[in-house]
Amino acid sequence: MNVCQSIVKMLENIGVDAVFTGSGQGPGDFMFALAESEKLKTIVVKNEQAASFMACGYSMYTNKLGVCNAQGGPGAFNMFSGLAVALSDSIPLLSLSSYTPVKWRGMGDLGECTGLSRTPDHQKMFGATSKGAFLIEKPKFISDVFEEAINLAYDGRPGPVHIDMPYDIMDMEATHHRDIVLDIKPVLPQDKDVKLFAKVLSSAIKSKKKLLAVIGFGSVRSRAADELLEFVERFQIPFITSMDAKGIIRENHPLSLGIGGISADPSARQAYKDAEVIIGIGNSFAKWQVWKFQEGLFDDKTLLHINISKMEISKVYKADYAMVSDVKPAIKALTKEMAGELGQVEKAELTVDKHYLKEIDYDGDKVHPALLAKEISKNLPDRSIVLGDAGAHMIWLSAYMELSGGQNYKNPGSFGPMASNVNAAVGVQIANPDRRVIAVCGDGGYLMSGFELMTAVDNKMPIIWVIFNNAEFNIIRLFHLAKFNKEVYNRYSVPDFAKYAEACGANGYRIEKLKDFQGAFKEALASDKPSIIDVIIEPDSIIPFKMYDSE
Repeated sequence: MNVCQSIVKMLENIGVDAVFTGSGQGPGDFMFALAESEKLKTIVVKNEQAASFMACGYSMYTNKLGVCNAQGGPGAFNMFSGLAVALSDSIPLLSLSSYTPVKWRGMGDLGECTGLSRTPDHQKMFGATSKGAFLIEKPKFISDVFEEAINLAYDGRPGPVHIDMPYDIMDMEATHHRDIVLDIKPVLPQDKDVKLFAKVLSSAIKSKKKLLAVIGFGSVRSRAADELLEFVERFQIPFITSMDAKGIIRENHPLSLGIGGISADPSARQAYKDAEVIIGIGNSFAKWQVWKFQEGLFDDKTLLHINISKMEISKVYKADYAMVSDVKPAIKALTKEMAGELGQVEKAELTVDKHYLKEIDYDGDKVHPALLAKEISKNLPDRSIVLGDAGAHMIWLSAYMELSGGQNYKNPGSFGPMASNVNAAVGVQIANPDRRVIAVCGDGGYLMSGFELMTAVDNKMPIIWVIFNNAEFNIIRLFHLAKFNKEVYNRYSVPDFAKYAEACGANGYRIEKLKDFQGAFKEALASDKPSIIDVIIEPDSIIPFKMYDSE
């Protein structure tokens, strides 16, 4: 067994069943080892950036280790964006790349990144975009290094790690191969914190103070949907979600006030203002979720904050009460503790005012993006996963889709690269073969990464890409107009995406009237091939942006 075969065996034994990789001379031995595996599905991408985004998608709703691989230097550098997404979104990810052998270092090896003789430094660069970067210098260390790296990826708040492998070592005998042991210690709440949180919340409920739960993506990563539902129902706590936690509890639940932030539903925005006690659950109070870091947001309010990372608590707003814990065990323990202090809680009577409940008055020639978002959600299968890429469409989706329990929505997170979820869709689909995956993007985002459609065709994945086509960087144009009263460099030509899809062997649909979307969408859902639905969007629709203190 050589080193690469050893790596494949270790990955198989910890439950990894897919690897996303570029090609290249350096990782050749690893590619052959992957080809021998009967357990690992190898996805060869058109660009290594896509491999890193796909690895993020693979872990997004499963917590399996996402694995991406590339030729050292140019190929590996393409993976930085995906590692940054994994770092900001708490996704366990392992990136691998080839590396110059000792005997050639500093001599100008092709793609050399040792930091010697004016070459980039892989270890420093990946160390700055991950939880840890490792370099294997001898075959006997292979199992030890992989065990340490993968455990680090899962330790505490999950994230990416990187391993460099000199390509002369890859085909050497793995003399010390062993199965690696994952010793992942759950981040559990301390009893004293649970008791204190329970006391504060129970007291607030008894004195009829206005409570609000703000639920973030950490709750989705924790798979805490059932625990959260029991928590809010048992104690009648109104809740809002971040964009990424949309759908963790069905949105027509009587305690749901919608999504928060710059595109908040009116009832969610008002609830934030009225609340006397707010509990943040698995969120980090990111920029757009707190109205561009609105000053004084929690003045005269009591803030309780639960997060898996101590660094996230009080990072933006000082928490009155802090609990460092994974969401699921925290909410389970808190529910149990509060149930011992409270009897039957009076049913909450709420006024709900959400974007998706409003009628859209539009009679233009193109498709209004809010109406398209509504049409998408109306036709979503149960347990669908909708991925919104970066852009105005992301706002329309979060505001105007109505998700049921078991459906999920994800935007590109705090790092927020365009094209990330266009490509992540492949990883999400592989890891969740029993769920339908719909990636919604702008034409600009699709143009950055659209050749991965061929990856989906080659691997027979029935992913649907819905393109909001307005031939411009729409949200950037709107920001330009708001700030400068003019805009520059936002318009460009676009191809016929439907014809492009057909040329690639996928289904292609071009929609110019909303009435034609449902039929195309249902046909795409019924197909076993990937599909592109190219929808001509009204570019001058005003996105639902509103600052916290505006009327």
